[in-house]
Amino acid sequence: MFKGKTLLITGGTGLFGNAVLRRLLQTDIAEIRIFSRDETKQDDMRKHYINPKIRFFIGDVRDPSSLQDAMRGVDFVFHAAALKQVPSSEFFPIQTLKTNALGTENVLNAAIAARVKRLIVLSSDKAVYPISALGISQAMMEKLATAKSRMTGHDMSICCARCGTVMASRGSVIPLFIKQIQEGRTITVTDPEMTRFMMTVEEAVNLVLHAFQYGSTGDTFVQKVPSCTVGVLAESVKKLLDSDIPVEIIGARHGEKLYETLLTKEEMAVAEDQGGYYRVPADNRDLTYSPYFGERREVVLTSEDYNSQNTCMMDVDGMCELLMQLECIQAAMSGIKVTV
Repeated sequence: MFKGKTLLITGGTGLFGNAVLRRLLQTDIAEIRIFSRDETKQDDMRKHYINPKIRFFIGDVRDPSSLQDAMRGVDFVFHAAALKQVPSSEFFPIQTLKTNALGTENVLNAAIAARVKRLIVLSSDKAVYPISALGISQAMMEKLATAKSRMTGHDMSICCARCGTVMASRGSVIPLFIKQIQEGRTITVTDPEMTRFMMTVEEAVNLVLHAFQYGSTGDTFVQKVPSCTVGVLAESVKKLLDSDIPVEIIGARHGEKLYETLLTKEEMAVAEDQGGYYRVPADNRDLTYSPYFGERREVVLTSEDYNSQNTCMMDVDGMCELLMQLECIQAAMSGIKVTV
């Protein structure tokens, strides 16, 4: 798929970008461009990989001109640049809107102008039934991508990949639990009954590559992943690190839900089950509705959304097995101090 091609990753210095590099640098891809604002992380990556296939572009998705420069000659785009923390977005919603929604519009426009062939927009479960500023901004990201897909037709494929919680990503709770245990502090849990989808960064890459390979323009993809309660997650980290530190319940933070949803029941009504994934096609009817009179989607009435309460729920043993795949857990078990 990538032989001789050029891929641009926005927000490429993050956990996802590094995982993509580890995967694709072993292929015959011609070039991978890392686009981000963080020159320090770019320099760290440059020294770590020392690979002529990687090029670095300093820029901001809020700045269309920096995107235009980075997009020239690009075949494919993975758009991962975003603000991702729920509480801070509640306090600075306009900043989240500018980066996540307007920034996505800039990425889409630059990609269309550069005649990019395929573009995958990374979103999350926060976009479904959104109650937070972050979720609303991600819902708008998806709507912008779908709207652009209707305009580009078959000249360019634009898809969304909607992820669950990517474990050990920036701002996630697992590195915090590890740090609290290593420092002998109480583990702080918002609500032990909260449930969250759990996926590794490798699974997030698999989801994006699945959308890249099998998607038609306008599609949204989600991966079938398990979930667990925050209480089980905390107990699992304690078990792996052989800790008896107490857990303190501090209450939900701004904008947090009790559980997350990856697909609405309206989406489930039209979703294609692809084994480990769901594919949701875009609604490509136009604004002249008369040709569609008489169509009814009665199946919606009997559909159930896909959420972190009705997916496979893991216990402590199952969660420990999943956590063992994380580098931060492996490091902590070896006695290495983990930073958040």
